[in-house]
Parts: sequence; C-alpha cells; structure tokens
Amino acid sequence: MNDLITNIQEALFTYQSSELSIFIGIILLSYLLEDLAIITAASLSSQEMITPIIGLTAAFIGIASGDLGLYFLGRLSIRFRLLRYKTLTNTHLRYLRKKLQSNPMLNLFIIRFIPGLRTIGFTLSGVFHIRIFTFFIAVMGATAVWTSIVFPSVYFLGSSHWVKTSEHQWLLIPVMTLVLFITNRFAKKKISKELT
Repeated sequence: MNDLITNIQEALFTYQSSELSIFIGIILLSYLLEDLAIITAASLSSQEMITPIIGLTAAFIGIASGDLGLYFLGRLSIRFRLLRYKTLTNTHLRYLRKKLQSNPMLNLFIIRFIPGLRTIGFTLSGVFHIRIFTFFIAVMGATAVWTSIVFPSVYFLGSSHWVKTSEHQWLLIPVMTLVLFITNRFAKKKISKELT
C-alpha cells in the first residue's frame, strides 16, 4: 500500500513540475515571439500536456508582462539626456506623441493588432508618459481579445479528430505560426498602403 501511495505522489509531483515548467516556458517564449507562445500553449493544451486554462493564462501573463516591460523600458530611457532631447525635437516623434496622447486608449488598442508596431508603440508610451492606468487597461483589453481569438482557433484545430490521430500532430505549431506570420505581413502591407 505504501508503494502505491509513493508511486501516486511521484506521478503527481512529476506531472505538476512538468506543467509548471511548461507554464514558465510559455511565459518566457512570449518575450521572444508572442504569437508563437499563444500557438504553442494552445497546441500543448490540445495535446493534453497542459490544461487550456494553464496554457491561456501563461500566454496572457507572458504577453501582458512583456508589454508592461516595454512601457517601463521607455520610462527608464528618458533618463538619457540625448534621447530626451530627440523625443522633444524630432518631428516624427512629436507627431507620434501627439497621436498617442490624443486618444491613448484607442491607439494602444489598435497598436496591439498591427504587426511591427507593438515594440515601438509600447516603448514610446513610456517615453511619452502615457498614464500607466490607461496603458494597462488598453493593453490588457487588447491582449485579452488577441489571445481569445488565436488560442481557441488553434486549440480547436488541434483537438479535431484528424489532427489528434495524426502522427504529425507536432506540425500544428510551425504551420499555424507560419499562417499567422503571413497574415500579419499581409495586414501590415495593407495598412502601410492605406497610410501612405
């Protein structure tokens, strides 16, 4: 009986430590590539390696904390005199500051969905002293919308019978990442054409 209890405890500990390491891995992956982190979390959830709640939470925490990190990086960067001078005198940066400060909630929400603007937009929010509460609400709302679109799509595709029974189920992550990358590139080109 003691051996059975010991085996159950070891199995639970291994399962929990495995889930914890995957959870932390998804958070760290989101600092490099947010979309890949969401797709990986959804794919691992569909393969029942982690629960969907844990996967979605890890992706959300990683993305949100990364965005906040960019904001605070921008806040810290204005301590450098040259950078502070550039932000006050550069005409492009003055235009961006005016845009971000005129309607920060809407602009930050939109930035989340335009590939290539996230890093610069969120860092400049810190440089331009956008209120942290406004930034936090806009970014959390946009992150919630983005993850609630991508995560379930990949999860349900990965949970489908024909993917689950395939021996190449692992291909879901690179294929969906490529699809999202192409979609983002297409959207970025379309938006760039409309802005010019």
